[in-house]
Amino acid sequence: MIEEDVKRVVRGPSDLEEQIDQLKKQVELLQRKCRQAGKAILDLDLNNMGLKKEIDRLSEENDNLKLILKGKQNGKE
Repeated sequence: MIEEDVKRVVRGPSDLEEQIDQLKKQVELLQRKCRQAGKAILDLDLNNMGLKKEIDRLSEENDNLKLILKGKQNGKE
């Protein structure tokens, strides 16, 4: 084969080098998506912890208000 023959050969989808290139690109894409998903999970966990703290604070405040109202009702009777 001469150089001109090599230039004429067009790689098809069954060419192993082409498949390797496509698989490498797919791996890179999947790695990028996994990193994005991991970051989203961490962000949601952080948000979840903040919401739990807020629920605890509101629950304690609600309990305190109930005690205050109960004390006022007992004082009026």
